Parts: sequence; structure tokens; C-alpha cells
Amino acid sequence: MKHFTLLLVTALASVSFAQDERIIHDEEVLPRYLTDAEKRMMDNYYGTYQFGPKGIENPPTGNLRCAAEWEEVQTLVITWTNDFNSIQTQIVDAAQEECRVLIACNDSNSVKTTLLGNGVPDVNLDFIEVPYNSIWIRDYGANTIYKDDVDSLLLVDWIYNRPRPNDDVMPEEHAAWHGLPLYTTTQSPTDLVNTGGNWMSDGLGTAFASELILEENEPGNPYQVSVKDEGEIDAIVNDFMGISRYIKMPILPYDGIHHIDMHMKLLDEERLLVSEYPTGVADGPQIEANMQYVLSNYNSAFGTPYELVRITVPPSLGGNYPDNNGFYRTYANNIFINGTVLVPTYREQYDTTALRTLQEALPGYNIVGIDVDNTGQNLISLSGAIHCITHTIGVENPLQIVHQPLNDTYDDINPYWISAEIKHISNIASATLYYSTTPGGPYTAIPMAYAGSGSNWTANIPAQAVGTTVYYYIEGNSVSGKTQVRPIVAPAGYWHFDVLDGLGLDELSTVEMADIFPNPASAITCIPVNAANASEGRITLRDITGKLIDTIHSGTIPEGESKYFIQANEYASGSYMVVIETANASVAKKLMIR
Repeated sequence: MKHFTLLLVTALASVSFAQDERIIHDEEVLPRYLTDAEKRMMDNYYGTYQFGPKGIENPPTGNLRCAAEWEEVQTLVITWTNDFNSIQTQIVDAAQEECRVLIACNDSNSVKTTLLGNGVPDVNLDFIEVPYNSIWIRDYGANTIYKDDVDSLLLVDWIYNRPRPNDDVMPEEHAAWHGLPLYTTTQSPTDLVNTGGNWMSDGLGTAFASELILEENEPGNPYQVSVKDEGEIDAIVNDFMGISRYIKMPILPYDGIHHIDMHMKLLDEERLLVSEYPTGVADGPQIEANMQYVLSNYNSAFGTPYELVRITVPPSLGGNYPDNNGFYRTYANNIFINGTVLVPTYREQYDTTALRTLQEALPGYNIVGIDVDNTGQNLISLSGAIHCITHTIGVENPLQIVHQPLNDTYDDINPYWISAEIKHISNIASATLYYSTTPGGPYTAIPMAYAGSGSNWTANIPAQAVGTTVYYYIEGNSVSGKTQVRPIVAPAGYWHFDVLDGLGLDELSTVEMADIFPNPASAITCIPVNAANASEGRITLRDITGKLIDTIHSGTIPEGESKYFIQANEYASGSYMVVIETANASVAKKLMIR
């Protein structure tokens, strides 16, 4: 986001674009998109203003991690514009039960009066009285970054793609209020234009965007920043935000702002919530093509195909969609605030199904619907919803738990191996796996064992009978005393898998893996396998969190004894798991590589 001094704004008040700025910024509710007046002022605005010393221009040092939205947050930030009091009141009411709420506004007493008049207590609320231009804080707010996964907290800000100078300085206000360093991409060659609505991170080095990010930094861009190709853009987000994989999809024909948060949402590391239109309608075909492109070319951070959770898009009262003058209604434009998810709603006949879809996908979360499509509070008509008018700042010293949930299984004989990467700046004192065969408990606690390297912890759930559903969650306890669970809403929320009725594993000889040797390994390593019957399957090498590192074998695993080999010196030192998966079984053994 580009930063400018208020003195310079005043000094340039006489230039022609200032008259347009007064009209659109003082007398009109600004939409999320560029107004005609703003389009006219672009050349003068970005060509005349100079950068102010508002942030750290060099990239942060160390290994960086951009936080995912489902992680723990300390603050929800909003800009109170007096135009959508009903919507923002509901946001504040729900958020103040989860975290601090920092409200940027003109008059804090007026905001307090409005909130108290609507039954919202002055709890967990703070205010900063500053000028603003618009409500769309997602686009001009800064992003949470951690050094070394769970170490120092900092904020990163881009050049804002709107000529709205008061909005543009908001990240500085937020950083100063929290006492956090603010890094900015404003100096060539890292002068990157971007917008928060076109950014989603999985917390593990992957980010998603539309190809708007390419257009905004290409030759002839209206922001007058240095031209950057895709590789150069990728390098900037890697240097400033720790993103090693930046997935970009074609823009949608009927979404005028081309922000990814209008049709997609990361629910966790493996699942994408995706808007669904009737067949052949509006952006439905392009969204489907984009999703198939992702599924065909990318796996999740765990090496597995992404799972699509589809959520139906509602039309207008007259049945119109964006290809026929309907507003761009979306349920994907929602926000995680710790254990609560705020969701835009429209009409009950569609909302009921959408909210149920989210509740089933996110058990234990408090799913709160907020109407953005009613007379006098029609936020969606300005091309945005709940995610667009909110932003979050992560906690200091997070306790991070990374785990790939188990899939359904046919195995009712072998225990179910659970692994997780658990980190805290003070280190982890203990970890516990909780499981139950009844939703909501009671849960049985199993101490997790430290895997001996890195931040990896493991435990086994005992084998369960066919027809059982297993519910489980993980708890980590730091040396300094912080406790965290994953899912963050546990024990009310959980992961779960079913033990399916298959071929009867008690009557079939499952595939077995003898001891891997040598172990620890540093060169050629043997993996002995024994199968009573030939079957299709694969043998993989995974890290201790379950992330796929390499496929050792894929295809037929023959009857009887067979041996497979890897060159251990081709992999980094550490703890791994060798996993055999067939239609009837999954077995794993630990491998240490020196």
C-alpha cells in the first residue's frame, strides 16, 4: 500500500484531481471498485504524490510465514464509516467475544452510543480517531507475518490500488497502536501493488490470487510502479511474506473487482470453499475451469489433492445473477475470528442451506449470519461483503499446530497413527491427543510422544470396529504455559474419520512392512514389504506431519515378499514416515535420515 504525507495532500489541494477527490471522498459512499472520478484522478494521484517514510522498505530477515485466516487472532480491525451501522454493530457484537476490536472512526463517543443503544457492551473495544475514505479495510489493511513460524510478529503492507490517501495510512495507525513493525513494498524494484481481497494464505507458504496481481504490475499499469513479471512478483511475496508458492487463476468475467475473496475461501490447508452457480450461469464456468486447473496442477501443503466444498450463490429477488445485472452475492466472503465465522446473508431460502454447509464443514464453530442485502444497509451492491470490511491481526507468540486429518479407512485391526507439528517460541512441554467415538465426547486422552527431532509429536488411536466414527483433536502445551488446541474450537469442534465396512480385514492378510534397514539411514535404504495378495497401492515418504515428500512406488504391490529402495542421502536429515497405502490398508513405519 502506497503511503503519503498529509502535508503533501494539503499542499496539492489546488491541483485538478483534488476537486474529484473532495466529491467522491466527502460526499459519496465509496464502493469497493474505482469510481469514475477516481479513474480520472489516477495519473495525477500516483504520479504526483511522493512516498513518505512510513514503513520499513527492506524485506524482513529470517524465515517468514504469512498467517492463515483460521489461526488465532488478537484483534479485529474495522473502519466505522457511519454508513453501515447495523452491519458493523453485528460484527462488533460477535467479535468482541473472541478478541479485541479496534475501531477506526471520526468520533468514538458516537460509535459507543450506537453500539450501546443496540445492546453491544463496551467490552474488548478500543478506538482510534483518524480520517478515513472507505469501509473496505480488507483491501488497505496490512497482513500478519511471523518470523520462524511462531517467533516475532510483524505487519506487511503493499501499495494500495485505490487513490484514497486516508485509507492508505491506516496500516501505520494499526501498527503503531499494537507496537508492531510495519514493512512496506513501496520502493523499486519491490514496489508491489496488491489488494487484501485478492490474497489468501494457507499459513504454510502457499497463497492464492486472481491474475489481477499480474495486471496491476504489468507494463502500462496506472500506478506508475516498476514493471514486474510473474517471477519477480513471486520473489517479492517470498521475500516479504514467506510465500514459496503463489497460485494465480484467471480473473472472472462478471466480477468487476477481480478479488478472489468474492468467490473462494480457504477453510483449512486442504479445503477450498467455492461459489457455485447454476450450470452455465455467470462466472460458474470460469470458476469451475479455475478450480480444475488448481486440482490438476497443485496439491495441498500435505501433498494431497485439494477438496472443494461448494456453496450455492443466491440470485436477486428477480432471479438475476451478475451476468444479468444481479449483484455479486457470495457466501465465500466470510471471516474467521478465532472460534466464530461471520458470513454474509441474503434471503432465508438460500441462507439456510449455505449456513448448514458451513456448519457441517466447520463443526464446533459459531457460524453467524449477517444480512448485507437489505434496504438502507445494502453493502453487497457496492461489490463487497463481510470479509471486505474486516481485517485481523494475529496473536503474539502463537502456538502452532499443523496436522493432516486422517481419511476414512477400512482398517479395523491396526491403530491409527496421528502426527502433528507443534511449535511455540518457548518450545513445547507436552502434547495430548483426545479421541472419542461420540461427537462432543467424552474424550479419551493419549499423551503424544516427541518424535525426537524438529517439532513433531505422535500418538496412536486404538483400532476401532467397522461402523465406528472416530472424533479427535490435538492439544499443545508450551514451556511458558500457553495451551492451544486444533481445531481451535475443540472439544466442541473436531476432526473425524469413519471405519468402513470393506472386504473384512480380519479375513484378509493385509500388506505388511518389515523393519526398514539401515535405520537411521544415510545411503541406500531397504523397505521390505510382504503382501498375501497382489494389490494396487503406493509407497510414499512423508515428513512427520504427513506431508508428501516423495513417491517411492505407485502401482502393483505383488503377492509375497518384495523390496523397495531409496537413496537416503537425497533427502534432508530428520524424521520421516514410510507409508504403504492400498484399498484395504495403510501401514507406516518411522525412518530417521542422518
